[in-house]
Amino acid sequence: MRAPAIPVETQPATAQGLMTVAYFINQYPKVSHSFIRREIQALERQGVSVLRVALRGWDAELVDAADLAERERTRYVLRQGLRGLLGPVLGTALRYPLRMLRAMLWAARLARLNERGLAYHWIYLAEACQLVHWVQVAGAVHLHAHFGTNSAEVVLLARLLGGPPFSFTVHGPEEFDKPLGIHLREKIEHSAFVVAISSFCRSQLYRWVGSAHWGKVQVVRCGIEPDFHSGVEMQCNANRRLVCVGRLSEQKGHLLLIEAAALLAAAGEAFTLTLAGDGELRPQIEAAIASSGLGDRVVITGWIDSAEVREQLLGARALVLSSFAEGLPVVVMEAMALGRPVVATQIAAMAELVEEGRSGWLCPAGDAAALAAALQRCLHADAEQLTAMGAHARAVVLSRHDVDTEAQHLARLFQGAADRACASATSASHGGAEDARSALGESHAARRGAQ
Repeated sequence: MRAPAIPVETQPATAQGLMTVAYFINQYPKVSHSFIRREIQALERQGVSVLRVALRGWDAELVDAADLAERERTRYVLRQGLRGLLGPVLGTALRYPLRMLRAMLWAARLARLNERGLAYHWIYLAEACQLVHWVQVAGAVHLHAHFGTNSAEVVLLARLLGGPPFSFTVHGPEEFDKPLGIHLREKIEHSAFVVAISSFCRSQLYRWVGSAHWGKVQVVRCGIEPDFHSGVEMQCNANRRLVCVGRLSEQKGHLLLIEAAALLAAAGEAFTLTLAGDGELRPQIEAAIASSGLGDRVVITGWIDSAEVREQLLGARALVLSSFAEGLPVVVMEAMALGRPVVATQIAAMAELVEEGRSGWLCPAGDAAALAAALQRCLHADAEQLTAMGAHARAVVLSRHDVDTEAQHLARLFQGAADRACASATSASHGGAEDARSALGESHAARRGAQ
């Protein structure tokens, strides 16, 4: 199927002053997605006005005051249920029937190979109708989604309905688990650009799109705010306390971490381990802790806010991540920015940040014995080694993951996409006028010939 003929609006809002960009997220705010909030707020410091739109999240359990404030600034597509979308759908169909038909055909195409049936993709189209209305009322010149799954499909459909150019950020690993089912190639091809959060992530996107589109894929890293790491005395914490921060889910490998902790205990190592987070796997993890006899060594905190994460990291010798699949966890950047080395599995982009022996210890994923050995090397490191590793870790993160520097890069990408859309609209408008003048001239010449 050929690329869709995408309608171009002729009144770009950039011509009127402050650039407005719309952010579209499946759920926002969310405890585990604080990096999106940081990115939005950094863009606003760059002078970009950001319209926040999410499908859901108005009733989510939140612990961070910053997330609670963001919820008040967010518009929710599904807050009135599917019945609330009837008006936008009917309005779009009546005003732009050809656009609606084209978008319906594309929704059907995107349903192929997808784990969800056609009905879901028509719901995505209905969501896109509401999204386009809000975006146009706000005068947004660009639409950006986080994650390449259903969020990216909604913004693609919104573009087909007359919305502004779109882009999306890919984190992984979900997008790389099912690239054909989510039609990753089509989304990249019809985007203005795509953000990859790491070089590894960029390489995986290259796999699924032709080299002619590689230039669209731009690395914009997740950033750390200066307030998070400022005022920290660069000194190691030589205690024997380890901390793991993250959702208690299968991909994070917590059950394997408990197995490794049991091996350490059996070897006579003194240590404690804090699991900071919560999630669907908590009952199984608690059972594993009990059955391994680690109840006096391992504690689960439940969800904690950013300030508490910071205190947990500062109070630990090192951060531990036992993940089977990741993008590049922000908590790794946070730990390193605070001068804490990292023990992690060598997956995805982890080696882009954590250097073996310089800023942490890496081990193969899925290997409890190897993880236990890496943890043991960490526990046996002396204060001088820990301090040197923490200083190197901090320097690396501050040079690559400053949130305002990355927001500047992203703002330039948004502005470039808006400028190209404006130029395209102007060219199309002039082309139409020239065609009209040419047709008028031909009409006059024909009349003169007839006379």
